[in-house]
This record gives sequence, C-alpha cells and structure tokens, in this order.
Amino acid sequence: MQVDTLIHARWVIPVESDSTLEHHSLVIHEGRIIDLLPTAQAIAQYQAVSTENLPDHALLPGFINSHTHAAMTLLRGRADDLQLMDWLQNHIWPLEQRWVSEEFVKDGTDLAIAEMLMGGTTCFNDMYFFPNISAQQAIQHGIRASIGLVVFDFPTVWADNSEMYLSKAQALHDVLRGEPLITTTFAPHAPYTVSDAPLQKVLALSGQHQTPVHIHVHETRHEVEQAQADSGKRPLQRLHELGLVNPSLLAVHATQLNDEEIQLMADAGAHIIHCPESNLKLASGFCPVAKCLAAGINVALGTDGAASNNDLDMLGEMRTAALLAKAVAEDASAVPAMAALRMATINGAKALGLDKEIGSLSIGKAADVIAIDLSALETQPVYCPVSQIVYAANRRQVTDVWVAGKQLLKQGQLTALDIAALRGKIAVWQQRLAS
Repeated sequence: MQVDTLIHARWVIPVESDSTLEHHSLVIHEGRIIDLLPTAQAIAQYQAVSTENLPDHALLPGFINSHTHAAMTLLRGRADDLQLMDWLQNHIWPLEQRWVSEEFVKDGTDLAIAEMLMGGTTCFNDMYFFPNISAQQAIQHGIRASIGLVVFDFPTVWADNSEMYLSKAQALHDVLRGEPLITTTFAPHAPYTVSDAPLQKVLALSGQHQTPVHIHVHETRHEVEQAQADSGKRPLQRLHELGLVNPSLLAVHATQLNDEEIQLMADAGAHIIHCPESNLKLASGFCPVAKCLAAGINVALGTDGAASNNDLDMLGEMRTAALLAKAVAEDASAVPAMAALRMATINGAKALGLDKEIGSLSIGKAADVIAIDLSALETQPVYCPVSQIVYAANRRQVTDVWVAGKQLLKQGQLTALDIAALRGKIAVWQQRLAS
C-alpha cells in the first residue's frame, strides 16, 4: 500500500497504555496515523513517499502546552525575581500598555512557535491580547493551537470593557471555527480581573459553543486572601456559585487548594493546568498534584509565559512537575515518569477537548508526532525510555516534529520558519523594550 510517511523507530511510546513498543513503525497518510506495527511488517506492507529511519529515537505524541502567553517571549528576562503582583502591576502591565500591538504579538508569537516546535510542542493553549494575530501566526506556521478569547473588566490594547471583549470573542470564535488546526477557549483572565456579569456571559457562551473556559484560579495566597477580605468567598467558591466549576473549566495554577476544593473539582469534572516552573519562580505556591490526581482530577501541564518561566520547554516542565510533586507529597512514588508524560500529552488533549484527535499515538488520530534521540551521553544507558525522557533528556534531543503529518522540524532544523529574519525582528524589540 502506498502511504505518505513511514517512521521506523527504536521505541514507540503510545502514551495511553503503559507499554513501550520496540522496533515499531508509525504509518501516516493524509495527516493521520493509519497503522502502528512492528518495523519488519511495516516494510513488507507499505511503500511511502517519505521514509524516516530513527534507530536511536523514541517516537511519542507531540507535547501539548496547555497554558501559555505566547507573545510574552518578547518580555523574557525583562522583569525577573519579583513577587507576582509586583511583577504584574508594576512591570508587566505597564510594559504591555506601552508596547503591545499587532506587530508585538506577531513577532512574539513567531518566536514562541519556533521555540516550542524545536522543543517538541505541537499544540499550545494561548491567552493573550490580539488573539486574532496569534491564530494567524499559528495557521501560517502549521502548528496546532487553542486560542484564548481574553476577557477583562478594564480597558487594554485589545478592548475597552467587558462587553467589547465578549463581542470580539464571539466574532473571532466564528471566524476560526473552520480552521482545522485551531480551536478556541473563552479566557477570562482571573476572578480578580473579571466581575460576575461577564463571567456569567462567558458561562453561557461556553455552553452554547461547547468551548472550554480558560482562567487563572487560586494562583497565589494573596489572591485568595484578598478575595475573602473583599467578598467573604474564596475565588473557587465564587466560580462554583456562578456555575463555572464544571467539565469545561481549565483552572490554571491552582496552588491554593484545600481538600474540599479538590473534591469539588473532582466531582465537577473540572481540569487543572499545572505550571510548576512559573509558580516556583514567582513563589506563588505549590499545586497539590498528587492529591488532585488521586482524587481523579485531570491535571495537564503548561509553561505559562516566557516572562515568568523563562522558557517554553515542556521537557523541563515535565521533570520539574514530577520532582516537585514528590517533594510536596513527601512521597517518592508520587507522579511517576509516565504520569508526568501523560500530563504533557493526553491530559492536555482531554483538557482542551481534543483527546479524540491528539495526545496519543493511536490509529485514527492526527499525526502530531515527535522524535527524541536517546543516543546522547546524558541519556545513556537506556533502561526505560520514558524515565530517560522525563528525568534526563533535554529539548535539544528533539530531532523531528510532525503536525497533522506535515514535518515542521527535520533533524533539528525548522522547515517553515526563517530564523535569521526572526532574530533580526527580536533584536529590534530588545532595543525598544530596554528603553
């Protein structure tokens, strides 16, 4: 049978099962995985337009960065070593007010896409201003994206008030509905920046369009204490009373959860997006990941923005997530390597409502696939490929990336982005933002 692509690999890690397949091949045709079988059988059954031989590599589903602010790559390192509210109110928001524009979002998103593809991320869930531009750049470069339709109470460069944010959100949702690699989320920034009336409208729109609600929740102790002082309610309680704690909720950060709130989220089928490195850098607190997983909550993984991480490295995020969970739980068996890998792949797909399409190497799913070279000295010897990927590998070992069957990284080189031109644009932004 003639097919588009055959990939022969030393290991294939489907993710949804615990098994690792040795000397297997992935068969891709018209953007989808149509077979996964032993290499000898694949060679006998299929002829391909393109064949990749990866004798030292593990194949796995592309990483899903379930929470980021892509264009904030341009603010990487601009305001480091500060507490969250100081960082946000006194540094990031003033910089954004002065500099954020369509050009800023275009160039910052291009930088983020290049970085993410080179690190094995094939899908990102964004939350930022000018989401139309983020979507445009994702489409142009062939990466899968979930575009956050942002909502605030106050004016920004994107809109003047909550009504305008919501109007623009609905319009952009309709524009993007037919794009094969693009989905949307309604993205109210946080309980402390969005009041009840627009949150109720978001809930209605989410139900109408069957779209997730992507929101920062319980990011810091200060946020929770301030909400209690102002209203007598913890933010999650308020969201619950508004009806937003449901299977569409993507609660980002969730570092301040008590046992009752964990059970509430588990019972509701809500999702948590864990951003361990950003939380550590901003000293925001620790998400009780082991408790959340044990309760049955789907926990996915995100990098947050490069202004508070300072990278978009999902391999690094997995390692940090696994190690931090063990320390917080005081249990070395908490969040083993495969659980961390699932947080970066299939759990992200479930959170975004895309698990029938991506998140694992399963026949019938889209061919969002990455290859990691485990022959490097730092990942030798290989007793367990999953453990080596989570605990020892680095993003420079990602050699090849496909999104919907299209190869976007080949032998470590991007196939569709002009890196020299991008460097020139970033240098201009560095001069502007340093002024």
